[in-house]
Amino acid sequence: MKRIFLLIVTNIAVMVVLSITASLLGADRFLAQSGLNVTALAVFAGIMGFGGAFISLLISKPMAKWSTGAHVIENPQNGDEQWLVSTVRRLAERAGIGMPEVAIYEGEPNAFATGAFRNSALVAVSTGLLQSMNKEEVEAVLAHEVAHVANGDMVTLTLIQGVVNTFVIFLARVIGSIVDRAVFKSERGNGPGYFITVIVLQIVLGILASMIVAWFSRRREFHADAGSAQYLGSPSPMVNALRRLGGVEPGQLPEAMKAFGITDRPGWMALFSSHPPIEARIAALQSRR
Repeated sequence: MKRIFLLIVTNIAVMVVLSITASLLGADRFLAQSGLNVTALAVFAGIMGFGGAFISLLISKPMAKWSTGAHVIENPQNGDEQWLVSTVRRLAERAGIGMPEVAIYEGEPNAFATGAFRNSALVAVSTGLLQSMNKEEVEAVLAHEVAHVANGDMVTLTLIQGVVNTFVIFLARVIGSIVDRAVFKSERGNGPGYFITVIVLQIVLGILASMIVAWFSRRREFHADAGSAQYLGSPSPMVNALRRLGGVEPGQLPEAMKAFGITDRPGWMALFSSHPPIEARIAALQSRR
């Protein structure tokens, strides 16, 4: 699948905004009135964590359009656009989902799917991918993205993000309380050390926690590849598409969209990669034959 990550960046930004808003509304003062109330803090962290994750999910489609400059095909203007829309419609019918919006964006070879709901998702491909692949390979990539939607990967990733968000918020406030009292010697309520520590730790821990989300995203890629093979009746088109992607420079998606693109650039930050190596994906597909 393809949902670090504008998804991760968006989520961290949402969480920081929610945290600041909650602090301004007095939530942190309430939690610290009688010392650190672990139960109340856990409930607060859960509400904030899952709330932030679902806000990120709900704005994922408009954010994707804005960040990539994607043009949604509402009325196909030529044969290529007509083929693209009809192919996605056919694949959506095979997958048993509603017709996604279909979009094209300028860039090097890549593609992604996103959206909060299976029946109103967005599937987008880059001009570079359309220019570098034949129609069979493009169809395989589209089937891969449709499989992400049909598998509910966006929602599943959001639930996982909600869990890690909850731990991040909880740990940031526990550590913030300790730092505030041990270093800044605040005896009642929360001092400035608490608020500074909480904001910094939410960002740092949020980035570290994204490794968990990225690991799960890598696992979902194999399922989406398998979905492409199922919808097309053969793994060969997806194998050929991956081989071609391995021979060209993959286009970088905006950070928030990488978890839902067809490929990601490998590198030393492998733990943050949303996609497994292309070689591993090809081997998994070939084992299906």
